[in-house]
Amino acid sequence: MQLDTALQLLRQSGHDLPEGTPGSDAWLQSLIDSLVDMSSRDALTGLANRRSFELALAREIDRVARAGEPALLLALDIDHFKSVNDTHGHASGDLVLKAVANALLDCVRPMDLVARVGGEEFAIVMPNCPAAFGEAVAERVRRRVEAMPVNIGLSQQIHVSVSIGGAFAPQWVRSSPALWIERADIQLYRAKAQGRNRVCLEPSAVSVVSAEEKALLFGISQFQDIE
Repeated sequence: MQLDTALQLLRQSGHDLPEGTPGSDAWLQSLIDSLVDMSSRDALTGLANRRSFELALAREIDRVARAGEPALLLALDIDHFKSVNDTHGHASGDLVLKAVANALLDCVRPMDLVARVGGEEFAIVMPNCPAAFGEAVAERVRRRVEAMPVNIGLSQQIHVSVSIGGAFAPQWVRSSPALWIERADIQLYRAKAQGRNRVCLEPSAVSVVSAEEKALLFGISQFQDIE
C-alpha cells in the first residue's frame, strides 16, 4: 500500500493521523497500528467488526474445547429498526446504532468482545461465563437499552429495544463458529417470535452436540501448534 493511500484511508475513516516526525520509525509504527485497528473496527460504532468477531469466536471455540470452561454467545437485534430509518432518517438510525453500541459496552466485562456484525445486528462473545451470570448480563443489556433515551436532534428523543438470543458453546467439544452462531440465532428468532424485547437463552445443561460437532470432536485445532 502506498503511503498517501494509507493516510487517505485513515482520514476517511475518521482516525487520527500518526503524531511525530513523518517517516520516522515511531511514526511508521503508529501508522501501521492505526491501519490494523481500522481493519478490525466498525467505522460507525467503534465496536469490533465482523472479521474480528469471527476470529474471536474461533479462538473461543478452541479454548472451550481445550479447557472446558463455559462460554456464551449473545446475538442481538434492534427491534423495528427499519421503522426508525423510515420515520426519522438514516442519520437518526446511525445515532441509535451508536447509542446501543455504547450501552452494550457498559453492560459487559473488559474480557468480553462486543461486535457489530450487520446493519442493526450485534454480538457479544463472553468467555468463562456461567449460565446464571450470562442470563443476568443479557437481561441487564435488554433493560438498559429499553430504558435509554436516544437523542436524535431538535430536542427529540426516541426509545428502542433489543431482542437477544444466546447459546453456550458445548464444553470439551470442538464446535465451529457457524454452528455456534446458528444456535444463538435460533434463540434470537425465538425471542422475536415471542414478542421482541426479550431474552431467550439455550440452557447450557441441555445443549445438544450436533453430528457436525461429533465429527469435529477429534479434529485438530486450527490454533494448535504443529510439531
